[in-house]
Parts: sequence; structure tokens; C-alpha cells
Amino acid sequence: MWKEISVLVRKEITLEWRQKYALNGILLYVVSAVFITYLSVGAKMGNLSIPTWNALYWIIILFSAVNAVAKSFVQEHQGRQLYYYMIASPESIILSKIFYNTGLTLILALLGYGVFSVILGNPVQDQGLFLLNLVLGSVGFSASLTMVSGIASKAGNNATLMAILSFPVIIPILLMAIRISKNALDGLDWSVSADKLLSLLAINAIVGVTAYILFPYLWRS
Repeated sequence: MWKEISVLVRKEITLEWRQKYALNGILLYVVSAVFITYLSVGAKMGNLSIPTWNALYWIIILFSAVNAVAKSFVQEHQGRQLYYYMIASPESIILSKIFYNTGLTLILALLGYGVFSVILGNPVQDQGLFLLNLVLGSVGFSASLTMVSGIASKAGNNATLMAILSFPVIIPILLMAIRISKNALDGLDWSVSADKLLSLLAINAIVGVTAYILFPYLWRS
């Protein structure tokens, strides 16, 4: 199974390198959103508070992740899906999508963090906790949005359906990520964020295991 996953992940990377759909488009979105924030909410005058910085960062990363992961199954035509059905197990397919989307979302989150730091300043006092939070948040966003993208693809790639289904799953992940990053911004001790880190890790595990168990039934349909 791991050999199948590695081949499928390399396929995703090759397609992205050829098309450059997500990285170019989402990077432009991130830079534009941050620059508009810089001009419009008082950041130019140094009036941007830490909670506002935190909220704006996660809002931009969330929409970047949605736009990047939404194409997971949209770009797969029915003929290609039938080919995958014959040569790979559904578990390998969903895990490869989650791994690839996690890497892509993490790259976008780090790029967004860099752009924020350059344009809006970097108020983060605990870099280690903040970066760990980025990794866990990227895993959570990718696992939930990948599974929802697979469900939406079976319903004619309905974007409205994807938004409705992903909302209840994304909200707990987003709330935990915002709280942990707020603690990192304030430089609080890791013990303060330990329960939130465990909760975020548990949510990611539940979403990942659920996708692993349920996707084969969805794939057979």
C-alpha cells in the first residue's frame, strides 16, 4: 500500500508542477489579501492588534486551503478514476490525497506566514509552538476537506455541498488552531496549550480514521 501511496503522491506533485494551479493562484490570493489588509485596517499605521493579526492570518489560510484542496477529486475525470479503481486500493488513494494536500496546505501556510511577517510584522513570541500548530492545522484542514471533496465529487462536484459539509468539521479545528496560535503569540508556556494541542491532535486522528474507513464505500459507488 505504501508503494501505491508514494506513486500516487508523485503523480500529484508532477501534475501540480506542470499546471502550477494551486501554488500560483493561491500565492497570489495570499499576497493580495495581506496587502489589502495592510492598506485597509490600519496596519500601515501600526494599529493592527495581535488578536486581529491572528484572526486575519487563519481566515486567509482557511480559504487558501479550501481553494487548494477543493480540486482533489474535481480534476480526476471518470476515466481516470476507473483506472485508479483497477490499479490501486481506495485506502491508498485517500491517504495519498491527504498526504499531498497536507504538504500543499503546509507550504501555503508557511508562505502566508512569511508574507504576514514581512508586510504586517511578526508578533509571534513562541515560534516552535506556532509552527507545530501550523502542522496540526494543515493536517486537520487537509484530512477533512479531502474527504468532503470526495463526497462532493460523487454529487457532481457541487461546491455548495462541499461548503455545507466541511463547515461543521472545520470549525472545531479552526477554533483550536486560533487558540493555540494566540498562546504562541503571547509567549505562554506550552503547558497552557497542552490540552488544546491534544484536542487538535485527537480531532485530526478522528477525521483521518473516518476518511480511511468510509472512503472505500464511497469509492465503490
